[in-house]
Amino acid sequence: MNAMGVRWTAEQVLALAPDDASRRAGSRLGTAGPWSGTGRGEGVVWGLCAGSGGRPYETVVDTTGPAYACSCPSRKFPCKHALGLLLLQASDETAVPVGAAPEWAGPWLARRRGRAESPARPASGGASGGPADPEAARRRAERRAARITAGAEELEQRLADLLRGGLAAAEQAGYGLWEETAARMVDAQAPGLAGRVRELGAIPGSGPGWPVRLLEECALTHLLDRAWLTADRLPAGLATTVRTRVGLTAPADGTPVRDHWLVLAQYDTADARLTTRRVWLYGTASRRTALLLSFGAAGRAPALALPVGALLDGELTPHAGAGRLRAEPGEHFVPVDAPVVPPPGGPVGAALDAYGRALREDPWLDSWPVTLRRVVPARAEYGWQLADADGREALPLTPAAQSRPGLWRLVALSGGGPVTVFGECGHRGFTPLAAWSPEAPSETVPLV
Repeated sequence: MNAMGVRWTAEQVLALAPDDASRRAGSRLGTAGPWSGTGRGEGVVWGLCAGSGGRPYETVVDTTGPAYACSCPSRKFPCKHALGLLLLQASDETAVPVGAAPEWAGPWLARRRGRAESPARPASGGASGGPADPEAARRRAERRAARITAGAEELEQRLADLLRGGLAAAEQAGYGLWEETAARMVDAQAPGLAGRVRELGAIPGSGPGWPVRLLEECALTHLLDRAWLTADRLPAGLATTVRTRVGLTAPADGTPVRDHWLVLAQYDTADARLTTRRVWLYGTASRRTALLLSFGAAGRAPALALPVGALLDGELTPHAGAGRLRAEPGEHFVPVDAPVVPPPGGPVGAALDAYGRALREDPWLDSWPVTLRRVVPARAEYGWQLADADGREALPLTPAAQSRPGLWRLVALSGGGPVTVFGECGHRGFTPLAAWSPEAPSETVPLV
């Protein structure tokens, strides 16, 4: 939906849902029955949804963000009422007539549009909006760097003790010692090192071959420690990547890129502390792949949600660091009524080459975004794989991908023929995230 024209399909709306429960609840509200006072204007949809109480929930969606507001108590974004309103619009545009925004929606919309039109604010500063004290910022950075250095040195000793005692002892020691070490890394203000330590603690006893996996991850953690301790001798790009890996935030300081961005995929990962949402975009003119990250506290969905398969006009600012995949979105993304074209891809060999080149810039990289063209999903002796249509090379799917419903959606889409697949290629295999068939190249099929 742009000014009045482009509107999302039901599939794209459902892809915005933070979880399956919201998807089911939103689907039940996607009919005219519970709604009254619905309407739409330039980049906005609103309506009143009957609830269990006497007062209906006031729901408004700014589709140029997108952003959502609702008077319901839900902590999910978007909530089931926002999903239901968008589904109603998708199924029957006449049920949401053109009109002027109601008084109850006006203040929220004014704040949204005001932020978009106001000059850019400085990234940091005092409460009065004045300039930050650069000397104080430098001293804070030095103190944090010293704490991280102390934490890295302590972690090096922990790894040396582990190898000296033998990897077999790691299973007997249990998880407690790892969690204690992770807590020390948090105290050292190195959350990236803390995360790696927790991953190490989860490996012992995790299944056949765990000592090999533990040794590999210990080596990568040791490499990160040593890289931090000698960061002043590294190339600038790699040094920035090391700082990011230990937990320092890399600034979004690149040149902003304005483009028509195709939303390739969106999915969440969660642990006991944080929910992380990853949104993959592809710029049709810049031919650039970008990653948007959004975070929510444990049990709470991140606020950012974009419809998979939509083409959006907007601006992204890249972060520093090797690869420069991560970017920050501008205030508004406006849907565009234009044909969708999948990213240009290549055979399996080209995908592996791309991942190899990325590893040179970031040795701790788990995966790299690639698009495979003319590949066929096939079952092999060791599990599912994507094979070049000419049979030259094949790429195994990751164990996690082989257990997801998206695999069967991909198999059904292929029907034994070649398809185009976007996903993440890494040392554990390939994780498919979206696909396109030759018969419907403009229809993005989400696989997560």
